[in-house]
Amino acid sequence: MAEELLFLAHRMPYPPNKGDKIRSFHLLRYLSQRYRVHLGTFIDDEADWQHVDIAQSFCAESHFARLNPFTARLRSLSGLLTGQALTLPYYRNAGLQQWVNDLLANHPVRRILVFSSAMAQYVRQADGTRRVIDFVDVDSDKWRQYAETKRWPLSWLFRREAERLLRYEREIAREFDAALFVSREEAEMFKQLAPESANKTGYFSNGVDAGYFSPEREYPNPYPEGEQVLAFTGAMDYWPNVDAVRWFAEEIFPTLYVDRPQTRFYIVGSRPAPAVCELARLPGITVTGTVADVRPYLAHARIAVAPLRIARGLQNKVLEAMSMAKTVVASPQAAEGIQAALGSELHVAASAGEFRQKILDLLAGKVSEQTGNAARARILADYDWNSCLAQVDALLAETPASRPAQRANHTAALGEINP
Repeated sequence: MAEELLFLAHRMPYPPNKGDKIRSFHLLRYLSQRYRVHLGTFIDDEADWQHVDIAQSFCAESHFARLNPFTARLRSLSGLLTGQALTLPYYRNAGLQQWVNDLLANHPVRRILVFSSAMAQYVRQADGTRRVIDFVDVDSDKWRQYAETKRWPLSWLFRREAERLLRYEREIAREFDAALFVSREEAEMFKQLAPESANKTGYFSNGVDAGYFSPEREYPNPYPEGEQVLAFTGAMDYWPNVDAVRWFAEEIFPTLYVDRPQTRFYIVGSRPAPAVCELARLPGITVTGTVADVRPYLAHARIAVAPLRIARGLQNKVLEAMSMAKTVVASPQAAEGIQAALGSELHVAASAGEFRQKILDLLAGKVSEQTGNAARARILADYDWNSCLAQVDALLAETPASRPAQRANHTAALGEINP
């Protein structure tokens, strides 16, 4: 019989329709083929309750805790009194903790995989288990970036969160057996921030379902004939995405629209924030809201843009567009961690002026659009999910007795398998 494993995730790993859920879903599906998985997770979107049966189908047992973002934000303020990072009480739930306690007491669970730092609080006392945490990103640094873009008092609050969350991240890394991130760059940053855990810090890259995100399928054209579309895809209630499209719409696109009136900017993604919806009032800009399938919007776009100014980790939106054989123009932040040849597989533009010129050149044919085919080839070669996830097996399979002697070798492997 397969060994039992506890998998904790801060958001239900289905449907895989946004960055963290894409990674957690592929982890869940992969692990379910090797272990009897017990899933403990939150549902923070009422629409996701309809997908519970699918998530359960990968599991031996599961516990889904409802998370109301408004009450969770209120609960998080208790961290100001306790000195904790506000993230921890935000994701604290007595029912989920009791389920975890009962599971560990009544089942032979010896392997635990925690997805995102906030969920580690549920198993800090899980003695006798092999604990691996997938931090994904250095979340504390994301809060630091937020602080730099906000005025007081939010700048103070976000800076405090960055400091307290980093302290917590370092504690968890010391306690757990291995700490993973989404890219070499994220792992190296954390090694600098937490040098005491550098010898057990590594990474595994996100992959892409290249069969699903394939340019070889037929997709209906969602755009009016004659439009030359620049497309941005992503969850549009996520602040870095909101900031990215506002910057592009206000600082980059107007000149493009004047020079090439057939150019359009489509913002494709669920739950657009009010600041995003307002952009639809500008000439040449469309905000779609939730779409049933993002692939037609990528397939029929001339260029995919990723002008993120605040970013951590690996951007799935860039990988998916590359898989669809699209020419992608990304900011350095959005391109970070993606091992692609710049100029032939992926275009990078750092400033508004560089974005405008790069896009104008591409639309005018001055830069070869063979970038798309080369991008697709890169994805097929280096971003297969099974290859990316295979190394997680080795980390989970170690026993406490063998860990001290082998830890350095496994960490080296983490740095070598991915590009």
